[in-house]
Amino acid sequence: MSKQIFNRALKIFGFLALSAALAAPAANAVTAKRAIVKKPHSAKTTASKKVVSTRKSVQFTATTKSRTIIRAVTVVPAKLSFGQIAGLHSAQDLLDLKSSVALVIDQDTREVLLSKNDHAVLPIASLTKLMTGVIISGAKLPMDEMITVTQDDVDTEKGSRSRLRVGTTLTRGELLHLALMSSENRAAHALGRTYPGGLATFVSLMNAKAKMLGMPDTSYVEPTGLSSRNQSSAQDLATLVIAAHGDPVLRELTTSTGYQVAVGSQTLQYNNTNRLVKNPEWDIGLQKTGYISEAGQCLVMQTKIAGRKLIMVFLDSAGKLSRLGDAERVRRWVESSPVIDHKANMSVSAKLING
Repeated sequence: MSKQIFNRALKIFGFLALSAALAAPAANAVTAKRAIVKKPHSAKTTASKKVVSTRKSVQFTATTKSRTIIRAVTVVPAKLSFGQIAGLHSAQDLLDLKSSVALVIDQDTREVLLSKNDHAVLPIASLTKLMTGVIISGAKLPMDEMITVTQDDVDTEKGSRSRLRVGTTLTRGELLHLALMSSENRAAHALGRTYPGGLATFVSLMNAKAKMLGMPDTSYVEPTGLSSRNQSSAQDLATLVIAAHGDPVLRELTTSTGYQVAVGSQTLQYNNTNRLVKNPEWDIGLQKTGYISEAGQCLVMQTKIAGRKLIMVFLDSAGKLSRLGDAERVRRWVESSPVIDHKANMSVSAKLING
C-alpha cells in the first residue's frame, strides 16, 4: 500500500513539475522545480534515475535515503534551417543525399551531372568567405600589411568564439589564409573592415562582383557568413567556385591542410575545416565549408574524379559529417559511371514555401 501511495505521489509531483516547465517563458532555456517526497523507510542510501521524455521537457528523479527529488528540465528544440522550414528535405534523389540542395557539374563542358533543388535560395554561412577572398585577392592589396583585430570584428550575430583576441595583429595574407582555410570569422571581418573605403564599400563590391559573374540569386550583407541574410543558390555558387578556381592564391589557401600564426608569445595552429583535403583519394583544387543553424552544413568544391574536373555544391546538409558523406557518394557514383547520359541526369525540383 505504501508503495502505491508513493508512486501516486511521484506521478502527481511529476505532472506538476512538467506543467510548470511547459508554462515557463521560451527565453529561459532551463527551468527546474523540486518536490520532496518522504519515503517510509530505506535500509541504506540508494540512487536511481528515471527519465520521462516529451517534446518540451525531460523529468529526472533522484532517490536518496530520506527523500526523492524531482527535477523537470525544459529542452529547447533545435533551430530549423531555412531548407527544413521550406520542406526541401522531402525531395528525393537516386543517391539518397543528406543535403537538401545539391549540384554537380562538369567544369569544362558545364554538363549538369546531378541537380537537386539547385535554384533554391538559402543562407550560405561561411561559403560567403569565398567571395571575401575573391575581392581581397583581386584587389592586389599588400599582403604584408599589418591589420589589428578590434572590437568591431567580434561576432555579435551568433556569439561565435575566436582565438584571435582583440588587439591581435597579423598580416593581411595571414588573415586571408585563416579566413579561407579554417573559416576564421574575425579574420574575414577584419579584411572587410580594413578594405579601402571601409566595410560598406567592401560589401557593395561583393554584391557587384556577384552581379558581374551572373549570380542573380546572390546577396551579401557582411563578409563572414554569420548573417542568414547572406544568401545564394547552388547554381550561383557553382559559378563562384569556377571563378575562384581561376585564382591561384585562392586555390592554394582553401586547400591548405594547416597553418600556424604567431600571436604574441604563442604559436596558434589552425587546420582546414574540410578533412577531405588530407584524404589521398581526393584531388581537390578549391573548397570551402560553412555552417550556421539557418543554413545547415554546406560545402563547395572543385575536384577531379575519373579524369573529369567537377564542381560540387551541397547546401543545408542535416548532419555535421553528412556533407562529406554526400561528396563521397557522388565520387563513388561518378567513378562507377564515367560516361553519364544527359537524359539520365538526376534532376529533382522542389518549390519553396512562401510566406
